[in-house]
Amino acid sequence: MSGIEIGAVSLVAMVGLIYLGMHVAIALSSVSFVGILLVKGNVDVAISLLTLAAKDTVASYSFGVVPLFVLMGIFVSEARIGQDIFRVANAVFRNFNGGLGIATVAANTIFAAITGISIASAAIFTRIAVPEMIRYGHTPRFSVGVVAGSSVLGMLIPPSVLLIIYALVAEVSVAAMFVAGILPGLVLAVLFCALILILARYFPGFTGRATVQAESEDRLGVLAGLQLIFPAALLIFVVLGGIYGGVFTPTEAGAAGAFFAMLIALVKGRISARRFWHILFDSGRITASILFLIIAASMYSRMLGVSGIPSQLSQMIGGLDASFAHILLIYVLLMIFLGTILDSTSIILVLVPLFLPIFAGFDANLIWIGIITVLGTEIGLLTPPLGIACFVIKGSLDDPSITLRDIFLGALPFALAMLVALMIVIALPQLTLVS
Repeated sequence: MSGIEIGAVSLVAMVGLIYLGMHVAIALSSVSFVGILLVKGNVDVAISLLTLAAKDTVASYSFGVVPLFVLMGIFVSEARIGQDIFRVANAVFRNFNGGLGIATVAANTIFAAITGISIASAAIFTRIAVPEMIRYGHTPRFSVGVVAGSSVLGMLIPPSVLLIIYALVAEVSVAAMFVAGILPGLVLAVLFCALILILARYFPGFTGRATVQAESEDRLGVLAGLQLIFPAALLIFVVLGGIYGGVFTPTEAGAAGAFFAMLIALVKGRISARRFWHILFDSGRITASILFLIIAASMYSRMLGVSGIPSQLSQMIGGLDASFAHILLIYVLLMIFLGTILDSTSIILVLVPLFLPIFAGFDANLIWIGIITVLGTEIGLLTPPLGIACFVIKGSLDDPSITLRDIFLGALPFALAMLVALMIVIALPQLTLVS
């Protein structure tokens, strides 16, 4: 078999195995082993190459950023900083038509800047924002749609775990990816807010008509609001300010952020000795799952290199005289298609190693490509049949009358807004602060 044939078969085999329920890391590593075995014809060589790939991945200093940011995110959740942010945002925006939806987007934007895990945002804001929006008259479908849409901001606004994974796979700077994600993340948040205002104004049947009541528990003074928002502001300053100010590397910033998040949770009395052990256990479990995925992706990249697939694919595309725009279009369409059956991490691990050499041949900025990749894969979080964010929301709801169909339909306008944001980033690479 030629390299191109091995690549095509491996891609189809991986998607098929994952869709049938096999764990992504096992599917990637198994296909990689078989691919190298077909090329080299020697079991020992295949084992040696894959062992070396795993060793190089684990030994990377850059990987230390993953467990630290995961740990920080768990401490932030334990400290209930998300609830505090929502209270402040609700007090600011609740008098607007659609203000509760805007408050949810604003709270998720801030929450994303201190956690970077969209699944955490979806779970937390489902419990605190959806009941509030329904209580004031918004429809359940619109309420869950706002939470589903705004939760994906955690994958784009730094520090995002998905940005870190792309940086490790593409071998680019984590700090550069963080900087590049700021403006596109804010653009997406603004698009969500504009969408909510339009829906509330012109499609009241979809959003429902919220009624604002002057209830004492909803009133929040300036001083009280500042006290609630201070822990979040402190973490953003420590983590992002430390990175952009050149004080910390991303790994060191993750350690500092985790430490300060732990202190905040301790001051609030949210952590007991028993709970602290569970936090460490959860952090280790999540980190281990991400580590296995990245190791498997490294094996897959090694298989592609050994079989010569990237160079053959580049030559084939060169023979077709395809432009960079055509290649980018194919890349984006593949991401959106795979988003209907795979999770975001899987898409990055499968597609990025295959297309990076091609983009490098066009001298494309890989930081810009990374933001396009994250935005494209984020759309899959809201689209059926997989739509992980929608499934997390369903699992976090206390209301059985809200179906999974309601969640997907509610999230549809926000998926379309993300598509608009993707086109904006493609047309304006300056938003990613690349030269």
